[in-house]
Amino acid sequence: MQIEPLPIEGAFLITPQQHGDDRGLFFEWFKAPVFAEAVGHPLSLAQANCSVSARGTLRGIHFADVPPGQAKYVTCLSGRILDVIVDIRVGSPTFGHWQAVELNTQSRRLVYLSEGLGHGFVALADSSTVVYLCSTTYNPSGEHEVDPFDPDLAIDWGLSREQASLSGKDAAAPGLQEAKAAGLLPDYAVCRDYVASLA
Repeated sequence: MQIEPLPIEGAFLITPQQHGDDRGLFFEWFKAPVFAEAVGHPLSLAQANCSVSARGTLRGIHFADVPPGQAKYVTCLSGRILDVIVDIRVGSPTFGHWQAVELNTQSRRLVYLSEGLGHGFVALADSSTVVYLCSTTYNPSGEHEVDPFDPDLAIDWGLSREQASLSGKDAAAPGLQEAKAAGLLPDYAVCRDYVASLA
């Protein structure tokens, strides 16, 4: 597999090598030594999640308090999604920037996002099935959302707020600047120090 950094620090694109014949195909979608060498530390697996979404379902933008935060290793097992990573770390040189990657069953690509980054995705096909490995377990008191349609972020989801199917929490989420003013967003220096401690 090939692991390469994305323009947002702490975000990586993983491209597996697929081996196929008339029986089907095989590929490695996670390999601990390769991951640790590319990212700089091992992935501590605490929880594995699976979501199945109808076309137009948008989940995010979600993030967790740091420390400990929640790193995610994400892939799409069926269907197609547009996966979006957002830099919400106050003080980061790419604060407010986002990176979109299509995850599907052709390329079988994956993304990894470190602690402190925001994450969301929109299903581009019915029954899109997403699996993600998480570095920490779900902690409701430390989980937050940012409005996925915040004009300050201007994420191109390929659909409007009216067309998207959102949860009540995501629909009511504050914008980036509102979340910053409320002290909800992670601090860039704190995130860097925490990630460095994992090495």
